[in-house]
Amino acid sequence: MMILQVNNLQKTFGADLILSNITMEVQSRDRIGLVGRNGAGKSTLLKIVAGELSFDAGDIISPKNVSIGYMAQNTALDSERSIWDEMMTVFEPLVRKEKQLRAMEEKMAGDYDEKLLAEYDQLQETFKNNGGYTYEADIRAVLNGLNFGDFNESTPISNLSGGQKTRLALGKKLLEKPDLLILDEPTNHLDIDTLTWLEGWLVNYPGALVIVSHDRYFLDHTVNQVYEISRNRINRFHGNYSDYLTEKAARYEQDMKTYEKQQKEVAQLEDFIQRNIVRASTTKRAQSRRKLLEKMELMDKPKGDEKSANFSFEIARQSGKDTLRTDDLAFGYEETGPILEHLNLDVKRGERIALIGPNGIGKTTLLKTIAGTLPPIAGNVKHGANVAIGYYDQEQKTLSRTKSALDELWDDYRLTPEKDIRTVLGNFLFSGDDVLKTVAELSGGEKARLSLAKLMMQKANLLILDEPTNHLDLDSKEVLEAALADYPGTILFVSHDRYFINRNATKVLELSHDGMTPYLGDYDYYIEKKTETEELERLEAEENAPEAVEAEPSEGKQAFEAEKRAKNEERRRQRRIEDIEGQIETLETDIEEKEQQLLDPEVFGDHEKAGELNEELEANREKLEMLMEEWTELQT
Repeated sequence: MMILQVNNLQKTFGADLILSNITMEVQSRDRIGLVGRNGAGKSTLLKIVAGELSFDAGDIISPKNVSIGYMAQNTALDSERSIWDEMMTVFEPLVRKEKQLRAMEEKMAGDYDEKLLAEYDQLQETFKNNGGYTYEADIRAVLNGLNFGDFNESTPISNLSGGQKTRLALGKKLLEKPDLLILDEPTNHLDIDTLTWLEGWLVNYPGALVIVSHDRYFLDHTVNQVYEISRNRINRFHGNYSDYLTEKAARYEQDMKTYEKQQKEVAQLEDFIQRNIVRASTTKRAQSRRKLLEKMELMDKPKGDEKSANFSFEIARQSGKDTLRTDDLAFGYEETGPILEHLNLDVKRGERIALIGPNGIGKTTLLKTIAGTLPPIAGNVKHGANVAIGYYDQEQKTLSRTKSALDELWDDYRLTPEKDIRTVLGNFLFSGDDVLKTVAELSGGEKARLSLAKLMMQKANLLILDEPTNHLDLDSKEVLEAALADYPGTILFVSHDRYFINRNATKVLELSHDGMTPYLGDYDYYIEKKTETEELERLEAEENAPEAVEAEPSEGKQAFEAEKRAKNEERRRQRRIEDIEGQIETLETDIEEKEQQLLDPEVFGDHEKAGELNEELEANREKLEMLMEEWTELQT
C-alpha cells in the first residue's frame, strides 16, 4: 500500500535552489536509505515530508489515516518527567483503556449485564491488538537496548547528559511505531552494541522507514532501496548501500557508452551533411540526414560524482619494527582514578589495529595516553625507533577557533609557499574564500577535513585516530579509506563505523572492564569469533547442567563444531581464490610487458636477452595455466 508520494517537489532558500523536481514513493514496509553529500538537501527533504518545513512547488500525497514520526538529528528529549514516566506517555491511550477495563470489571462483578459484557469484550480485543498486554515489556526492551538497563527508572531526564537525552528521544520515537518512521542520523551517540540492537529492532519494524545515515554498515543491514540526492535532484536505486554503489557505477558506465555512441552518430551525420549539402547529386540525402539530426533527442554528457576530496598519507621515514608498547599501563585521570589497569599492548610496524568497546570504557582516554597528551597513572608507554605520531582528536581541540583555515595550516608550516598550502586545502574541498573562514565558522565536516589536512602534512609513520569518520559524509569516508589503504605506516584507531573497521583493521582489540582481548581479523571476523565463543559457552553450560541429557548436548556441540569447520574451510577457500586472482593479475601484466619487450627491435636482435625473456614468458604462462585450473576447481 502506498503511504506517501512526493511529486515534482521544489525548494529554495532565498536565491539558492536546494531541491528540484524531487519524486519519491514510499510503500508500507519499505526500508529507504537517503544518501548524498553534506548540504545536498537530505535533512531539508525529511523536514518537508514530516510537515515541519514548507516547499515552493510540487505535491505531497498521503492517506489521512497514515501516521508519520520524525526524529531530527541530535534531537534531545527535554522533559521534567522520569525516564519511565516519559516513555509511558507514548501509551496514554492504552492506559486509559486499561482503566476503563478495570472499571467495567468492577461493575460486572456486582451485576451481570449482557450489553456491558459485549462492550467489555470489544474493548479488551482492541486493547490486546494495540499492545495493551506488552507495552511495559516493550518499554523495558527499548531502554535495555539503548543502554538504560542499569538506570533507575525514576531517574529525572533533566539529570541526563545530552547524548543520553538523544538516545532516549530515539527510544520514545521507536515506541510510538508510526506507519512511516523518518530518522535523520539515528546512529549518533550510539556504541557498536547499541547499533547492533537498533538494526535488529528496525529490521522487524512493522511500518515503513526512511533513514539518513552516514553509517554504511548500518544502511547495508537496514535498507532495501536507496534514494540519492545529487545536484538538487534525486535518483532511486534498488538494494542496500553496497548494491547502490554497484548499480550507480554500472549506470554511469552504461550512460557514458550510450552517450559516446550517440556522439559518434552525430559526428558522422554532421560530416556527411557538410560534405554533401552543396553537391546537386547528394543534396536530398544530405537534407534527409539533417532532418534526422534535428529530430534526434540529444543526451547530455553523463555527470560523474561531484568533486571529492583528494589526498594521501605519506611518511617522512620508516619506523622500527617494534612501533609501540605499553607495560602494565594504568590510564585515566588523577582526580577520578584509573579507568583500566595492567594493559599490555604490543604494536608492530604495519599493523592496523581497531580499539572497540562500549561507550565510557576509556577508548579515547587510552589513545590520548598513548599519543602523549595525557600522562599514564601507572606503567609506561614506549615508542619504538624513529616513531613519529600523528594524532587525530575527535574533539578537534588542536584547531584554534579564531584562526582561518589557511592560517591553521600555514602557521605550522611557515616555510611552505602559500600557493602550496592553498593546493592542500583545495584537495580537502576548501576553495576560494573558504580558506579564509575561521575555524569557528566551519561546519563539523569542514573541521574534520581541516584536521585531516593537518594530519596529512605531518607525514607521521604512526597514525592514532579517534573517530576519524565522525562528521564526514559517505564520499569523504571512502576517500579517507582509500588514503589509509595506501598508507605505508602503522594505524591505531577507535571507530564506531563498522564498515570503516572492516576496510581498515587487520586486528581488533576489545576493551572491557576485564581488560583487553585481541582478535586477528576485521570486524566481521570479531563478531564471528564472539558468536562462536558464546555458543560454545552455552553448549558447555547445557552439558554441565544437572538435568541435561548427555546425548542431546553432545550432538548439538558436534553439529556446531562441524558448522564451524565448514565456515573455516569456506573462509580458506575464499582467501585462496582472492590470492590466486591477485597472482593471475600480476602474471598477466608481466606477460603483457614481456611480450611488448620482445617487439622492441633492440631486444629482438639480442638473441641472449630474447631467449631469457622467452624462458620467463614460458614459465609465467605455465604458472598462469596452473593457477587458472586451480581457480576453476575452487569455483565449483
